[in-house]
This record gives sequence, structure tokens and C-alpha cells, in this order.
Amino acid sequence: MAGERQSSFRFSGRYRMTGFDKTWLDLREAADHAARDHGLQKQVIDHLAAAHGQTLVVDLGAGTGSTFRAFLPEALHWRWRLVDNDPLLLIEAKRRHAGSARIECMEAHLDAPADSLFFEARLVTASALFDLVSESFLARLVSELAQTNIGLYAALNYDGVCRWDEHHPLDDEVVAAFNVHQRRDKGFGPALGPDATPVLRRLLEEQGFQVALAPSPWRLDKAHAELQRQFIFGIASAAAETGLVEEADVNDWRLARLQQAESSDCLVGHWDLFAFR
Repeated sequence: MAGERQSSFRFSGRYRMTGFDKTWLDLREAADHAARDHGLQKQVIDHLAAAHGQTLVVDLGAGTGSTFRAFLPEALHWRWRLVDNDPLLLIEAKRRHAGSARIECMEAHLDAPADSLFFEARLVTASALFDLVSESFLARLVSELAQTNIGLYAALNYDGVCRWDEHHPLDDEVVAAFNVHQRRDKGFGPALGPDATPVLRRLLEEQGFQVALAPSPWRLDKAHAELQRQFIFGIASAAAETGLVEEADVNDWRLARLQQAESSDCLVGHWDLFAFR
């Protein structure tokens, strides 16, 4: 049974994600919730409903509790352990859900979490996280989940696709550079970036998990204009850092894309994954 022994899991590397402040998380939440595959979420809900006794969900990189909110109202029937290295985000999570006795917040650097991190867990969740980590990071996590028989729901892992309905001649070049940057070390070793979902699927299947996948792309239109603008700034900055695109070209692309933020729809590819045994 899940949680029959305390976790000895250790993450390596420093958990140093920066820029994931409350404003950015709030800006993307509506797009995230709309993008999640609802069929896969239903599988997760059914899986947890089949558990005997109390059900504990451990959410890694929880921020202000967006994954919890994505599963409302069913989430109210489960216990939640929200894990993040940012105490300010956890304070905000507590403020937003002050009336819920089923939520506990744990501040933890994922390179050295407490031994009790996964204790009693039925499911581990993570959203928009695993494309930032290395294969060795995932291998250790999957090994721990296999030993403790805990399921995994990993949502919104970026797959390398960014596409606008109004084409720009530099789109492919800038996005390719951005994807190179996505594979740089984000604090957990060389990041998997767009390869995260197939690598995670392979690791899970090697440990005997059944794995279900579903696409969960962002579909951004003029209602998401500010999110598009912030995303464009992020892509341009990352692409420029690689040196693979001339700075002047990146600047031209960014300016053009910003001007079209309220008129050009954008698709950003992600995948959701649910694994269980």
C-alpha cells in the first residue's frame, strides 16, 4: 500500500526556479485549467475514489495551490500536502484556502526534502514541472513511487510546439532556440525540456506502471493577451541567451509578436500523464 514506509527519496541539484511569482502563476492559471485534459483528470478522480480510507495527494512545486483548485470540487474529499520551496507562495496558498483543514503546506527544497514527504501518499502530482528537470531526477522519483506504490499525475509538460495562426518568418528559428534553452540546467541537471513526457513514460513503464497520456495545449487568444505578452518576452529572452539567433532578429520578432498579441491566436503544446499500478 502507498505510504507503508517513509520516503528515503533525495533529489539532487539546487531547486532554484526563479520568476515563478504569484502574478505569473495567477496569469497562467485560467489557461492551465482550460488546457488540462478532463478525461485524464476523471481517471485520476476515479483512481483516488477507489482508495480505502483517507486519501493523501502530494503536490510538488505547488505554488499557490493551482492543482488543488483544478480538481475542485472533488479535491475537497482528499487530503493535500502542498510542497514548494517558496515560503511566500505557500503563505498565499494558506491564505486562499484558510478554511480547508485538508490542506497542509510543506516548505522544502526538492534536493533535500524531509523523509516524510511521501508518507501515506496515494498520489503525487506536479504541474508544469517535469520539463525543467533531468532524466536522473525523474528516474529517482519514479523509483521511489514504484517502491511505495504511489501513482503520478504530471500535467502541462511542454512538448516544444509553439505555433501562431499569424505566421512570422522567424517563428521556427526563435522557437528552436527557445527549445535549446529549455534543455539547459534549471537546477536539477540538464533539463529534459520537450523530451520530458516520452522519457517519463518510458521510466514509468519500465517500473511496471500503466501510463495514460493526453495532449493539453494552451490555446491562447485575445482574452489571454497579457499571458501571450509575458510568454513572448520569455521566449525572446531565452532565445537571445542561446546566441543561436541574432539579437536584432530576436528583437524584431518580439516586437512583431507583441503587436499581434491581441489579434493572433497561439497554441503551446503540453502533455498530461497519469501513471498507476
